[in-house]
Parts: sequence; structure tokens; C-alpha cells
Amino acid sequence: MRQNLFFLILLILLSFGCKDTNEITKVESLYETELFKDVQMTAVFEDSKTFVDLVPKMPPSELEAKYLEERQQPDFNLEDFVAENFEDRSMKSLEFKTDTTKTMYEHIDTMWNKLTRGPDSLIPNSSRLPLPKSYVVPGGRFQEIYYWDSYFTIEGLLAAEEWDLAKSMTDNFAHLIDNYGFIPNGTRDYFLTRSQPPFFSLMVSALAKKEKNLLAQYFPQLSKEYNFFMAHDSIEQPFNGSQHVVKMPSSGFLNRYWDSGSTPRPEAYKEDHHLAQDMGTEAEKEQLYRDLRSAAESGWDFSSRWFLKDDFSSTGTTAILPVDLNCLLYHLEQQLAVGAQLQGDEKLADSYKKLAADRRELINEYMWNDEIGFYMDYNFKERQQTPHLTLGGVFPLFFEIAPPEQAKKVKETLMQKFLKDGGLVTTLKHTGQQWDAPNGWAPLQWIAVNGLLNYGFADEAKEIMQRWLALNEKTFKNTGKMMEKYNVEDLSLLSGGGEYETQDGFGWTNGVALGFKTMLDEIETAQKKP
Repeated sequence: MRQNLFFLILLILLSFGCKDTNEITKVESLYETELFKDVQMTAVFEDSKTFVDLVPKMPPSELEAKYLEERQQPDFNLEDFVAENFEDRSMKSLEFKTDTTKTMYEHIDTMWNKLTRGPDSLIPNSSRLPLPKSYVVPGGRFQEIYYWDSYFTIEGLLAAEEWDLAKSMTDNFAHLIDNYGFIPNGTRDYFLTRSQPPFFSLMVSALAKKEKNLLAQYFPQLSKEYNFFMAHDSIEQPFNGSQHVVKMPSSGFLNRYWDSGSTPRPEAYKEDHHLAQDMGTEAEKEQLYRDLRSAAESGWDFSSRWFLKDDFSSTGTTAILPVDLNCLLYHLEQQLAVGAQLQGDEKLADSYKKLAADRRELINEYMWNDEIGFYMDYNFKERQQTPHLTLGGVFPLFFEIAPPEQAKKVKETLMQKFLKDGGLVTTLKHTGQQWDAPNGWAPLQWIAVNGLLNYGFADEAKEIMQRWLALNEKTFKNTGKMMEKYNVEDLSLLSGGGEYETQDGFGWTNGVALGFKTMLDEIETAQKKP
């Protein structure tokens, strides 16, 4: 009788779903765990990225089971648990003292070694995606390679005659495309839901100035990246989108930034969660999370450029067709046409040429504003241009999409509205976001200056370069550092805004400074000729 009663009790317990602890906590990723949420939401680390870059000492399922058991203890301490079960395997820059006797450019030459990493070995349970060849990281909290940063770093490496390192970085990006089908935002697994502005074709073009056959060598990867940005489900009606792609009325397509995730970013979990807490429904929260992630894909995280109203919580990146992204894809289509020709496939080359021509026409039709004299992003859901003047509007000059008369108006707008004492300001709005006023960023100075030079505006380009480099040198003299971004409006202050403190290092700033120095020398030499 007692034995029957025992089995009856056992059956009742099983019917309530009692399971083995390991089965209950079986998870594929650290980001799915209670441990992850508790660490991020209680701000164990001031910077949310710190935790996701630590390496767990055991797989996520085992770690979660251990956490769920140990946190029941009355003397449990979360910070101690993290310290005992994670290790810092980041390849942080070696501590060094700036040699104040060196010039800024001599300092940059010494920084390449400080910022160079790889080849990587595989670290179990790490969020890092290993790379097979050497590469340059931005610096500061960014101890992995980042996609669009690296183009500007590569330009600096080429100016410094570091061709082999520039080539190995490009090879690493080809490796990422072959392994993942696209280039992630950065080499961390939490970036695998998005890319960044597609600069791979510009990296290849920069290298191809020395070795012309490289365009054919990288053609498969260029094609795969294009397919990633153009993948979509069926789109029946104009001004509707799927993934990165939006159908336009003339049966052509333009593109938007798009992240496949709709949850808080692991590297900014607390910040995203808090921003969305006042949203009314779960669907609204998920949309905001996707828009924040998509803004991160743009590289402009964050900016009033993506605001649909007047505040950060109105970020609506996926409703916007950005000027820069579509200009970059225009260049990719052009390079694919050249690559197809090198392989003797004229039919394929013609198809890419037509795609590029169609995109160029759409950019000028939907994004040019003649009254303002500038290129604007386009809100396809509202079927009108956004009201925000940003340096995204100079990309059509960089890629020579703008007709001469429009380029002249862009030049005038730049010099009248964007040019400040320290260079070009990113937008005209002060919101506290880092991709807004008063900040200036090296990559946007590069795009604007080269765009102006494409149309013969050498004096204006020279003025911007001189102001930017003067600010770089002033800050270096005062701090011994090259910064991620600069306050171009008040030269007595450092830059600010954003989710983290201003970083030093700094890959793209170093690259642009070296590139500008070379370009200024060339301009001055040309101007001295009779």
C-alpha cells in the first residue's frame, strides 16, 4: 500500500512538470539567462558592454544552473559571483606614457602597433569572433574590429605605407563574409543580427590602386555582401519594405538600415530597456528595440537624424531611407559591374550598371532638396524627406552622384551652416546624442573633404582639413591622446554625449589625420605650380 502511495505521489509531481535543473536552465546563449538580465539591470558594471565582453568559465547552461542555485543562499553576492565565474580576456591596449617630445604624426605612427591585434585563437564561451589575420582595433572600450571604422583606418595605413596590414584587414572582412554571409557590426557574437555601412567595396578599391586584380579576387565576397543588403521577401506595393529593402514607385529599390533583432541590445541592455519602459505595448517596445539596433547598424548611434519627433524615444530608423547607405550601395553596384567585366561577363556587368544608374536617379529624385540646397534622408512611411540637416548629405559628392550645380549648393550649405572653428559639425541640433552638435567625427570630415575635391572645391576642402587638424593637434598637445570624436564648436571643451565616455586611441581619427596631411601637401604643391 505504501509503495502504491509513493508512486502515486511521484506521478502527481511529474504531472506538475518537475524536471532536472539542467533541463530547466538549458540555454544556447548567455543573453537568454536570468544571470545576464540580473547583471545588466542591476548595473554591476557602469558600462554594459563590459559584461558581454567577459569570458564565462563554463557554458551558458551550466553557468545559469549554478547561478539559479547559488543565488538562493542568504549571503549571495552577484558581483562576487561574476568575479568568480568570468575572466577578462580582452586585449586591452598596453599602458604607455605619451612621449610629449613627439609630434602628433609621430605619435600616430607608434599607435599602429599599440592598436594591432590578431591573428586570433578561439576562446571557448567568448563572445569574440576570431579572425585569421592581423587587424587594427579602434581603441578604448572597442577592443574588437569594427566594420565601417576600418575603412578610414585602412586609408591611414596606406598613407603610412602599411600596405600589408591594410590588406590583412581586408582579408579578414572577406573571411567574415564567407563565414556569416555579411560583415557584422563588429567581431562579437552579439553583433550577428546586423552589419554596418557597407564600406568593403571602398576598402577593395583603395587596395586596388596598387594591385588592380584585387577587384576580381574579392568579387565573390562583394557579391555576397550585396545579396545580404538586397535580400527581401515579396514587396507588392510601393513605399513598403522588407528587411533592408524598400520598393519605390518606379519599380526600383532603395535601402534602409535594418537589424533582424527586436530585443534590447546585449551590449546596452539596461539602457534600451529603460528607454522603452514607457512604451504602451510589447509591440511598440519591440519596434523601438529594432529601431535602436538599426541605428547602431548605421554607425550613427545615436542621433536626432533618426528621431521621428523631438526625443530619443521617437527613434524610427527603419522608416528612413538614408542618403549615405544608398550612396554606398551605388558604389558597390558600380564595383560589381567592373568586377563582372574583369571576368568577361558583360551581361552581368550591364545588369549591375543598370542597378547603379537606377539608384543614382532615385537618390537625386527623392533625396535632393533644391530649396535647402542639400541632400536629405527620406521617410518612406510619411512619403517625405526628413527635416534633419546632417553630414549624411555629403555622400553624393563623395561618390559623384550629384550634378555639378547641386554639388555647388551642397558646398555652400556646408560652409555656411556646418563649418565651425574645429571642422564640420555632424548635425545642426544639440540633443546630447553623440552624433549631433557640437561633435565632429573624423570619417565625416573625410567624406566631405573628398567630396568637395571631386568637384574642384579645393580651397573649401583645404579650410576644413586645416581646422580639423588644428583641433586634433591642440587636443593632442593638451591630453596626449587622439580622440574618437571632437567638440568642433567650443575648442576649449572635449566632446561628449552618448552611452559611454569619449574614447581615445583612435583608429579612424589617426587614419584621417594621416590622410589629410598627405592631401594638404598635395594641394599645396599643386597650388604652387605656375
